[in-house]
Amino acid sequence: MRSIKHILRSQKVDMGGVIVEQPLPNQDIEQRDPFLLIHHWKQNFPGNQKQNQVGVGPHPHRGFTPVTVIYKGSLHHRDSLGNSSIVNAGGVQWTNSGKGITHSERPSKSLAENGGEFEIIQFWVNTPAKHKLDAPRYFALDKNDIPEIWLDGKNARLQLIAGNYQGHEGPAPVHSPLMVANIYTRSESAVNIKMEKDLDYMIYQLSGRSEINGRKISEKTLVIFGNEGAELQINSLDDSVFLLLGGKAIEEEISSYGPFVMNTTTEILQAIRDAQMGKMGVLIEEFN
Repeated sequence: MRSIKHILRSQKVDMGGVIVEQPLPNQDIEQRDPFLLIHHWKQNFPGNQKQNQVGVGPHPHRGFTPVTVIYKGSLHHRDSLGNSSIVNAGGVQWTNSGKGITHSERPSKSLAENGGEFEIIQFWVNTPAKHKLDAPRYFALDKNDIPEIWLDGKNARLQLIAGNYQGHEGPAPVHSPLMVANIYTRSESAVNIKMEKDLDYMIYQLSGRSEINGRKISEKTLVIFGNEGAELQINSLDDSVFLLLGGKAIEEEISSYGPFVMNTTTEILQAIRDAQMGKMGVLIEEFN
């Protein structure tokens, strides 16, 4: 089994009026190359709201890949490329921001108006320097686009978003070796997840209680593994949901400022100027 290096409880942070759980970065760990940030947003919407009153309005990105995984409810993505798509629970919004894109992410109009459960995770993946100024691209992945692998009979399932596992390939386009997967387990199930030796792994438990490689883990907890060992063992004490992230370290200098992740301070200053000049596109949201 892979050794456990860190067990980190998430911390609440205020993202422009939206309160989210943030397990990464943490006061002890700034990043886990190539993963830069993890935000977990869970909320019950009361209804009787307008869509422009909820979620995150237009903002730019450059130099990395923001990924949003939808667990409950639905999320409406709009961007300066002209994309407008609603992705429901079980789906993923994958944006290679490249040289620059402006987008918004809001709970769907029906969710704002009618209310209901909403839960997402957004994580940021660094992009290698040679791809940071590629043309931006957005990918909407429906639940049916993402392969599922049954584990422990049919007591658990792995939803493979990116990378390879047991002959299956995730549909998300990547710039460096990754494995991204959701794992759903039933109470008292036991699963072993094979790990590639070239990837560094961590797993975030969204809900439930479990034992991971012999250590008791509760919800809203991030487990970061060492490099030795070939598998991850999960014994679920409750019905549980996990996000598994594996990646090969890019090992490049990082300079970041807000929504921009580059390699030098000069590149960050250029990104700020380009955003101010509208070179990352303009998004004017229209609401019915």
